[in-house]
Amino acid sequence: MLNLYILETCPYSRKVMDFLENNNIKYNKIDVADKKNLEKLLELGGMQQVPFLEDTENNITMYESEDIIAYIKNLHK
Repeated sequence: MLNLYILETCPYSRKVMDFLENNNIKYNKIDVADKKNLEKLLELGGMQQVPFLEDTENNITMYESEDIIAYIKNLHK
C-alpha cells in the first residue's frame, strides 16, 4: 500500500497527490497537521518534510516529489 504523508498547504504534496489522482492510483493520504501523523513521519523518515512516501509492499520510503512520482511511474509500467 502507498502511504503518502502530506501537508494540504504544501505545493509539493499537491503535485504528488494530483499525479496519483490523475492516474487513478490508490493511496492513503496522511496529513502531518495531525500530531500523531507527524510523529509517525519522523519515526519513519527522520525529517519533518513532506511529501513522504511509504510503500509498505516493497519496504520503500522516500522524500522529494519528483523522486516519488518517478518511483510510482516505474511501479505502474
